[in-house]
Amino acid sequence: MLHYPEERLALFIDGANLFAAARALNFDIDYKRLLNFCGKRGRLIRAFYYTALVEDQEYSPIRPLVDWLDYNGYTMVTKPTKEYTDASGRRKIKGNMDIELAIDVMEMAQHLDHIMLFSGDGDFRRLVEAVQRKGVRVSVISTVRSTPPMIADELRRQADNFIELMDLAPDIARAHAPRPPVEHAQLIDTTPME
Repeated sequence: MLHYPEERLALFIDGANLFAAARALNFDIDYKRLLNFCGKRGRLIRAFYYTALVEDQEYSPIRPLVDWLDYNGYTMVTKPTKEYTDASGRRKIKGNMDIELAIDVMEMAQHLDHIMLFSGDGDFRRLVEAVQRKGVRVSVISTVRSTPPMIADELRRQADNFIELMDLAPDIARAHAPRPPVEHAQLIDTTPME
């Protein structure tokens, strides 16, 4: 991973895409460790996280993460999901954040030297090309080690650097608390029989 300490750096995280890639590699991301790891690579200007939220649910499983990120150094970009019925009559939920991410990248490009794009979505190839023409280097973080690979080949080719997400796991994976061992004696009922 080629970084210069004086570089102005920003993270653009496609939340759903990064979650799917990490899940395919069988680890969870510790977003505090991710911010610290990337902050050591240059002058971190901003870390954007993009996700769609289901608004009408009483409880959303992503809401605690969104709230935590919002209070811990990330700029949250969210919008409500849209529900529609497909051609076969099935209810579908859509929450694409590509346009929001692309607009923010273009607006921020003049203030940055290096963009770290956490997504494998091939739709971002033209965006990467456009900011490269402005003199900004782009590293794309995703994975080829999942089945199928989570990175579009055209995006990988366009990036200045491709960073395999699995290679970052030792630095950004969430450490799960070990479960205490179950004592054998706890499993045996020692009440005397009458």
